[in-house]
Amino acid sequence: MDIALITGSAGLIGAESVRFFSRKGFTVVGIDNDMRKVFFGDEASTKWSLKKLESDIKDYIHYNEDIRDKTAMEAIFKKYAKDIKLIIHTAAQPSHDWAAKDPFTDFTVNANGTLTLLEMTRQYCPDAVFIFTSTNKVYGDTPNDLPLVELETRWEIDESHPYFANGIDESMSVDQTKHSLFGASKLAADVLVQEYGRYFNMKTVCFRGGCLTGPGHSSTELHGFLAYLMKCAVTGKHYTIFGYKGKQLRDNIHSYDLVNAFWHFYQKPRMGEVYNMGGGRHSNCSMLEAIAMCEEITRKKMNYSYTESNRIGDHIWWISDVSKFRSHYPGWNYKYNIKDILIEIFTYGNL
Repeated sequence: MDIALITGSAGLIGAESVRFFSRKGFTVVGIDNDMRKVFFGDEASTKWSLKKLESDIKDYIHYNEDIRDKTAMEAIFKKYAKDIKLIIHTAAQPSHDWAAKDPFTDFTVNANGTLTLLEMTRQYCPDAVFIFTSTNKVYGDTPNDLPLVELETRWEIDESHPYFANGIDESMSVDQTKHSLFGASKLAADVLVQEYGRYFNMKTVCFRGGCLTGPGHSSTELHGFLAYLMKCAVTGKHYTIFGYKGKQLRDNIHSYDLVNAFWHFYQKPRMGEVYNMGGGRHSNCSMLEAIAMCEEITRKKMNYSYTESNRIGDHIWWISDVSKFRSHYPGWNYKYNIKDILIEIFTYGNL
């Protein structure tokens, strides 16, 4: 029996991973205690997702445990040690706004929780592949220092810059920049994942995601940009654009495309690797462009307003350069673009 152990298993990427790797023949052990509800309230609860997983996947095994609890994690790892082939760690406190309200919880979930999982992996299944969903916030607000050009509906990078063609690569500095406390805690986890790979020769990888999205998102105002935007478009709920004239640009990757990248890495793992992973030049939009697409899809005008105050440490322009990953795994490609994603959220999302 090959086991995939997935944390945050009822969340967007976790649940996509459960389904994907179950289809690949893995027995999936999930860990998720619905902290998303604690962070963001009832509308962000993943309880609905867990119920669907347990209904759809008969051999799915679930643990309602906290990844910070070393005793609980050790018991799970001990029980399945000889069969664990893959750990996908998606559990996190994901909002930079929320992190500032409770830095201790943010750091212990993101950094200490990751350390606990890495150490359990090293002690009980050191040959397993360890995949970590990191974030582009490890680069802080350094991207805002790039030479940006204001266009009609978006900010863009100057065409003469090396990043124009494919986006920002992994060589960008993570130092001396405003990360947000969330970015700092995720960076601590990111470095730990790399270090366990390089120091202990473990098969670890950090996928530094841009906007991760899809119909499985339990979206809320503080996290889940595209899904929350579509929820507001459908329900008529008010949406607030924070700063940058609504022209801030994000690349967006569908949860399936990211998890498919996990699968490619699993089949040919490396040690202490790092990849920027997002929609790249294939799938991206500004806030204004996303609103226009939502209005086109729903055939309704959105109820939104604008405030000059941007979120602290927020990016004005972000496009992920996925060239490094593609060079290592040329068989991987996108299935969804930005329009496909929004249509699927509208059709099947938890709105």
